[in-house]
Amino acid sequence: MDVRTLMRRAAGFYRNAEAVYSEGRSLTYVEAWSRGLRMANALLELGLSPGERVGVLEDNCIGAQDVFAGAAAAGLVRVPLYARNSPEAHRHMLEHTGCRALVVSEAHFAAVRGIEKEVPALERVIVRDASYEKWLASFPDDDPDPAVDADDYFIIRHSGGTTGRPKGVAYTHRAWLAAGRDWFYNFPPVVPGDACVHLGPISHGSGYLYTPMWLSGGRNVLLEEFDPDRALEVMEQQRAAYVFMVPTMLNLLVRRPGAAGRDWSSLKVIQLGGAPVARDTVLLARDLFGDVLYQGYGQTEALPICMMGPSEWFSTVPGSDPLASAGRPLPFADLEIRDAENRAVGVGEEGEIAVRCEGQMAGFWDDPALTASRLLDGWVLTGDIGKVDGNGFVYVLDRKDDMIISGGFNIWPAELENVILDLAGVIEVAVFGVPDSRWGETPLAVCVLEAGAEVSAEAVVEQCRTRLGSYKKPGRVEFRTEPLPKSPVGKLQRKVLREPYWEGSDRRVAGS
Repeated sequence: MDVRTLMRRAAGFYRNAEAVYSEGRSLTYVEAWSRGLRMANALLELGLSPGERVGVLEDNCIGAQDVFAGAAAAGLVRVPLYARNSPEAHRHMLEHTGCRALVVSEAHFAAVRGIEKEVPALERVIVRDASYEKWLASFPDDDPDPAVDADDYFIIRHSGGTTGRPKGVAYTHRAWLAAGRDWFYNFPPVVPGDACVHLGPISHGSGYLYTPMWLSGGRNVLLEEFDPDRALEVMEQQRAAYVFMVPTMLNLLVRRPGAAGRDWSSLKVIQLGGAPVARDTVLLARDLFGDVLYQGYGQTEALPICMMGPSEWFSTVPGSDPLASAGRPLPFADLEIRDAENRAVGVGEEGEIAVRCEGQMAGFWDDPALTASRLLDGWVLTGDIGKVDGNGFVYVLDRKDDMIISGGFNIWPAELENVILDLAGVIEVAVFGVPDSRWGETPLAVCVLEAGAEVSAEAVVEQCRTRLGSYKKPGRVEFRTEPLPKSPVGKLQRKVLREPYWEGSDRRVAGS
């Protein structure tokens, strides 16, 4: 099976039902597919051939659906760019994937103006300006119907790392469909007409829900940009059934004065992913929205691996702490904890998380060396450090390269962050290593507090000492009011925070 064929089939099944809604404008399935076919023919008439790449730089909008459907119908490989990335990152992502065309919204055109002169393969930049609708309508909506195989490439998504150049993660049609299927494996079933409200761009995590909703006769509601008050309004008005959020979004929504008292009876799933979430935020969300919270674990290279719904997440399991975990591996995913020699370790032991699932990358685009280092015998080495308890719950401790070595002990920042977030009043925290004359390095905790909250440095230290042991407590604690820096995909940027403390050092580790 391939994405194009299944999207085409759904467009026939649900032809008169609403498929897409964005900012007051809606399209039925037949209208949305017709526009997609026009985009497909436009791209093919430019000289692109099935299997070639087309870049897109946009926010959520009707035009985003045009390229989503159009690239699939033409057998082209979509390469989403991230609006918050730098022009240099855009250039790299287009160049190393060999994109021959770029579709860009007018609002983001300034970031790529003249880029075709710098990217040798890039022949055409299509700007969605005032002439876009007339331009699109000038192409036929006949189905070009190219041959598409399930193992052809469908999309190249770039990893959202905070350092180095973005890495292209290539998915086949088969893998993309498997990922979407597994996202929804534990969810209540989609009923035709159910709305999935995309608060974040479909170029990111929310995009994994887009295809399953389309194939099931659901409605994809596209919010152009995230604003907490607008998000709450649209979720209620459009009777959201499914929503993907990163924890930062959830944290903002549950603390908005206008969140309570609304009608959330249509909600089936709020899917959280991308970063750890504070226990206090989760409990507030449960009180507000009900038992609709789901949490997943995976990464761009392989997902989803773990998933748990409210009955499991908020359960009491002897020997486990579900609320602090990432859930248990899905029935069709494999997970092991590996040591430095790539050998599986036992229950409760820490090591690198290795995963295997049908919805994983075929490899890193045009980078066989990196692929070989991360994809071993069909297993993806995640770079995450974790452990698994006797009941199968997975605990993600940190990233391998964020480890702090203090007095000879290995300390994982995320482990401290998770317990600090349990303190009432703390809404964000970042922990990272800074130089220390006695220990070489010591953990510094930078905390963001809720308005009016009072939390002392002593309370933060004592929380870690009590929950994790004396050697894992922060050596320093700082407080700030502004949000912590995030990557374009919403992940905490510890390295940005850490850099000023190491100014003048030629490496980011220290010895005592």
